[in-house]
Amino acid sequence: MLDLRSHFSRFLNAEPGRLHFAAHSHHPWPDVTRDAHLRAWDDAASLIDGKWEYILGPVLQEFRTHVARQLNLPDPKTIAVAPNTHEFVKRILSCFPAQRSVRVLTTDSEFHSFSRQIARLEEEGLVMVTRVPVEPFASFEDRFLSAAQAGHDLVFASQVFFNSGFAMDIERLTETSADAMIVIDGYHGFMARPTDLNALSDRVFYLAGGYKYAMSGEGACFMHCPPDWGPRPRDTGWYAAFGDLSNTQKDQVGYSGDGWRFMGSTFDPSGLYRFNAVMRWLAEKEIAVEAIHDHARSLQRHFLQLVAGRSGFEPETTKLPPEALRGNFLSFERPDAREIHQLLTEQQVVTDTRGNRLRFGFGIYHTLEEAAELARRLYPSGGRAFLSPRE
Repeated sequence: MLDLRSHFSRFLNAEPGRLHFAAHSHHPWPDVTRDAHLRAWDDAASLIDGKWEYILGPVLQEFRTHVARQLNLPDPKTIAVAPNTHEFVKRILSCFPAQRSVRVLTTDSEFHSFSRQIARLEEEGLVMVTRVPVEPFASFEDRFLSAAQAGHDLVFASQVFFNSGFAMDIERLTETSADAMIVIDGYHGFMARPTDLNALSDRVFYLAGGYKYAMSGEGACFMHCPPDWGPRPRDTGWYAAFGDLSNTQKDQVGYSGDGWRFMGSTFDPSGLYRFNAVMRWLAEKEIAVEAIHDHARSLQRHFLQLVAGRSGFEPETTKLPPEALRGNFLSFERPDAREIHQLLTEQQVVTDTRGNRLRFGFGIYHTLEEAAELARRLYPSGGRAFLSPRE
């Protein structure tokens, strides 16, 4: 088992006694990111006006190369960056004709960066949305692909769903309409589950970022942009003109032909520095995503063994996806999820909730001993009684 706690010393020692089991939401940063963050400041001081040539040159080039390697993409130039994934959602939606409603196929379990935006546009009649329930998990993919036969402009689905942890087979998305723009929200999959986009690279958009499993914090989001899809988004920043202006025509705004066409404008680059430092650190330690995912699954398995059969974790009520179809967190459906979350907070256990789901995230800064301590704090008396809300 990995024991990398010493490489996360600044985050883990900031509050002794705290158990952080929200790696799916707010991942601690390894210590190498602090030096990288300071490097961003120092570069700004030394380069001043010349810093963007360096950031949009060597820094961005390294970032794109890391992403392409992790996803097995054939060309790093298809990668665009942004401070958050919502910027990409807006640019994607701006690619469609304005004279009619956009036909959207999605699920009932997308994160708010997409689901809130699409619901607001739906209120105005700008989009027509079909939402396929993710549960029951066993039949989801067949039901989703069946719904896709109706024909859509945009197909948007998560690689790992944020509320349940269920991981779909993203390759099956290519079975949808050949005319549809396919977008995968990979935020809970990137650096959590091994992901190979090589065979999908000319067909799907893939967006994710550094905030969660890439351990890099805010401001380091990206999107893989397959060639020939969405060549001229109406929501555009001035960076989109950089590079090869292959789509430029007379009296038209010019766009680059690669991933730059989905770029925005000036942003805080410190996230790119942190991301690059994390990727270099993982490479130095020879830690691949497969090892990260295996470590998380081992911790999940150990935790579930410790709480098996205890009140609140009966198999018939947990609604966990099968291990092979699960991300790096466990999500338990409970009517008192928020109350339990608050009681755990009072015991210095960091978790989070999404509606009636209590979520525990497992990362490479955890050990088996800490998973056991989590179980102990759930059952402070050592017996079968689950930590229950006060009366």
